[in-house]
Amino acid sequence: MMAQQNDKGEPGGGGLHRRMLDAVGEAIVSGRYEPGHRLTLDELQREFGVSRTVARDTMRVLETMNLVTSRRRVGIVVQDPAHWNVYDPQLVRWRLTSPRRDEQYASLTELRIAVEPLAAAGAARRASGNQRLELTRLAADLRRLGEAGDLDAFLDADIAFHRLILSSSGNEMFAALEGMVAEVLTSRTRQGRMPFHPRDEALDAHERAAAAIARGDANGAEASAREILHEVRGALNLR
Repeated sequence: MMAQQNDKGEPGGGGLHRRMLDAVGEAIVSGRYEPGHRLTLDELQREFGVSRTVARDTMRVLETMNLVTSRRRVGIVVQDPAHWNVYDPQLVRWRLTSPRRDEQYASLTELRIAVEPLAAAGAARRASGNQRLELTRLAADLRRLGEAGDLDAFLDADIAFHRLILSSSGNEMFAALEGMVAEVLTSRTRQGRMPFHPRDEALDAHERAAAAIARGDANGAEASAREILHEVRGALNLR
């Protein structure tokens, strides 16, 4: 029996669209497609074996990230990095798998150092009672999972911990970085940049941050969150 196709001509779902999106996105962020490079729907259809609808929809997604722009009588043109939506989680993921990943880790870690300590201070002032309890529980989970060497479960708890700090900060701009931070944490684990057993210093700092937020100690929360990020910076050998 033939696989049923969706309205984009893809068997089953968005598999062809996803593969094409990842391939073109990675080619752009790696520099293989340089700024000013022209793409055409006909070429993309032939290269990836997709329908014109899939090729067009893929370019629309890239256009929302400002990776490409469509120009009348010119076609689809790769944008200069200065125009990219660098906070988009998909774009972050592509950059972290590119040959320029070290530059991306450095810039993202610097951003986290600037933002997350202030978010932790905000959480100490504004988090709900349930959010404070959840952060304390997640910090305990990180200790247990880290000591057990369960990196997959540790990653899930770590993402939840940092997302909750951002979302409970009371600052919608900080909360909007949740997806980006999740991609950084995921890439670090998937690329083997996390030790099998996370360092005690990192686990201690997470527990101190959670405890400070739980008791409403904004200064303590900010200082502990800064410790977490400085440990990350050192572990990644970032200058």
